[in-house]
Amino acid sequence: QVQLVESGGGLVQTGGSLRLSCAASGSIFSINRMGWYRQAPGKQRELVAWITSSDSTNYAESVKGRFTISRDNAKNTVYLEMNSLIPEDTAVYYCNGDGLTWDIALGYRDFDSWGQGTQVTVSS
Repeated sequence: QVQLVESGGGLVQTGGSLRLSCAASGSIFSINRMGWYRQAPGKQRELVAWITSSDSTNYAESVKGRFTISRDNAKNTVYLEMNSLIPEDTAVYYCNGDGLTWDIALGYRDFDSWGQGTQVTVSS
């Protein structure tokens, strides 16, 4: 299996910045897409941004120009640089990744894994 572990959340004032990290580990052969989603209280989980192995990116309209997603393929890690934060960005942020695992017993298998989430709180 593949485990995703997020870090970097916290409390910040309006206009501040935070950098989230998510490291994937396990019997990873390749990772296709890695992304960040968020869920605010009483709301559905929504896409924030994703990035492919070839560095194609996609952002939610609400974060364009403020957030930047990047990845380090050698470390199986994805980052989310968040600037100009506003209270509406307050949510639990989840990392997601999909790709292939390989091991000698099972061969190649698809995976689609989620992290446990990290809280981001923006105070006004």
